[in-house]
Amino acid sequence: MNRRPLLATLAIALMPLCGQAQDLPAKKNLTIVVGFAAGGAADTAARIIGKKLADNTGFTVVIDNKAGAGGNIAHQFAATGPADGSVLLFGSVGPLAIAPHLMKLPYDPVKDLAPVTMGVNFPNVLVVHSGLKIRTFAEFIDFARKNPGKLDYASTGAGSASHLAGELMDDMAKIDTVHIPYKGGAPALQDLLGGRVAAYYSTLSTAQQHIDAGKLIPLAVTGAKRIPQLPNVPTIAESGFPGYLATNWYAFVASSKVPKPILDRWNTELVKVLKSPDVVAELNQHGMPPAPGTREELAQEIARESAMWGRVIRDRKIKID
Repeated sequence: MNRRPLLATLAIALMPLCGQAQDLPAKKNLTIVVGFAAGGAADTAARIIGKKLADNTGFTVVIDNKAGAGGNIAHQFAATGPADGSVLLFGSVGPLAIAPHLMKLPYDPVKDLAPVTMGVNFPNVLVVHSGLKIRTFAEFIDFARKNPGKLDYASTGAGSASHLAGELMDDMAKIDTVHIPYKGGAPALQDLLGGRVAAYYSTLSTAQQHIDAGKLIPLAVTGAKRIPQLPNVPTIAESGFPGYLATNWYAFVASSKVPKPILDRWNTELVKVLKSPDVVAELNQHGMPPAPGTREELAQEIARESAMWGRVIRDRKIKID
């Protein structure tokens, strides 16, 4: 029997597998950088995804929280990071689509960071602490109109999704609330619970247990439709402000110096994770439904969000000191 044709066929069949094995960093270590403090929504989602990614690939996956400047510190770190694909950034809408319109950045989100895949996409929930005596969204707007400049709200940082959600609300409702930036969802929540700030456009994962305990009052949802976990809480759009939409999202990006085959392979691995039934269930439980897609789709979403928030920033004449 002539084995040469058979061996040749096997070699050809195995070539794609060998190529795939070489498309990831050889040391089998991956750092996922998160731009916000531990305990917040971004950190929670990154750890859920990172654990499954480690299980699937055999990599050692480390979550590195680099909080500050609305996530821009982490984004700069990733933009100037190693080119071997050993560092991925769990980037956010603020630094990727909002901050470029607000401030001069030491990096270019489009030129210095390469899209990998969307991670999660979800609305925020406007919550107030129970001591404020506000129980409905209509009461919130009424109080703000009667007390201009006296109602403050927390955010995860200047230029973040929670910041711009408030700016958009101020613009559409013709109210004047005061923005108080923090270094992430966890410290913002701490001050909200302590009554040191009145309101917060929070992720559900950050606020849920405190809503259940009656410490926070959910007033409205910033997305296009109500969320299953809070079916009786209306959207802002259905509460007298049609067209209001301010979703929050976290996406995987990397230094643009990383070779395309590695970026493509990480897309394959992350999409597999984000479609895993156990990961889908866990992320949904935290109010952060996964939204995996192609690298091109993420690039288009960043461009669309950048254009939208750029208009809001110009119209509101928002500036960051």
